[in-house]
Amino acid sequence: MLKQQNITEYSVGEDAQLFLLLTKVEKKITRTGKEFLNLELRDISGTISAKMWDGFEVFYHSASEGKITKVDCKFDEYNGTPQLIINRIRLTNESDGVSHSDFLPRSQRDLDEMKTEWNDIVDTLTNGYLKTLIQKIFDEETKEKYFNVPAGKAWHHAYINGLLEHTLEIIKICKTACDIHPELNRDLIITGAILHDFGKVEELTYETNFDYTDKGKLIGHIVIAAMRIEEKAKEVPDFPETLKNQLIHLVLSHQGKLEHASPVIPKMPEAVVLYHADELSAKSNAYLNVAQNDRQGDSNWTSFIRLAETAIYIPPMEEDDNPKTSLFD
Repeated sequence: MLKQQNITEYSVGEDAQLFLLLTKVEKKITRTGKEFLNLELRDISGTISAKMWDGFEVFYHSASEGKITKVDCKFDEYNGTPQLIINRIRLTNESDGVSHSDFLPRSQRDLDEMKTEWNDIVDTLTNGYLKTLIQKIFDEETKEKYFNVPAGKAWHHAYINGLLEHTLEIIKICKTACDIHPELNRDLIITGAILHDFGKVEELTYETNFDYTDKGKLIGHIVIAAMRIEEKAKEVPDFPETLKNQLIHLVLSHQGKLEHASPVIPKMPEAVVLYHADELSAKSNAYLNVAQNDRQGDSNWTSFIRLAETAIYIPPMEEDDNPKTSLFD
């Protein structure tokens, strides 16, 4: 296992020699006509942009996304965002003793524990049609992908086993909503939660890098999931058309708004619950990760986060949260 300091732990001005995974590489031209290399690199703690101004031609012609590199660099920042200035860079070889698993973050939750939790949830479904549909969709190969794939490329739960963790969080939130409002269709909401991001098993790759597949780019995970429900429902005898349409509606509307890539907005109470549960799980995870990894020096704020449309406040660490009861404590 690779042992090196995380990129999030360096300060501006520090020099380093690091193994990093290449996630983007492109040649650009400055306003004065000088070529430079623009890269994105990652380790297990996150990604960082990088620039290389000279001596990159040999590397550029052999480089591609998903390859592992060794870099000699200085930590810098541009417009308040950390970046690397690369002095030297090369692709790794077998003697370096590093692998892609050294650079892809994983859920901090125990995988076997999450698998058991997921299986137990499926077992609690009382609607025979929905339970059989889940069993039809999740053959062993599909289930393995579902348990391993990240929930996203960068924003939330962007790590191995991330989709499973995200789904279990959503189900907990949905169950609470059902306890508060028992008239909600619990089995429909739970099945919708299980399948809402199912399409990511085909939308994302995660073996060497987190990226989108051609199918993911062309169709997207929402439509992929809806198509699979339509397909597998035909294999369940007498599956009710109304129930199928309601389930597909939950999947299609789970991002809440047309401008957020949902082809329809939520039009059922269960769809509204699923949308907000998804938002709560995703944004809580994303904000917590940013707060942990993007503190700007001694500041209580992160850099400006484009997807959040704001910088995020990080409360100062208190030395002791317990009030003193006397002058001698």
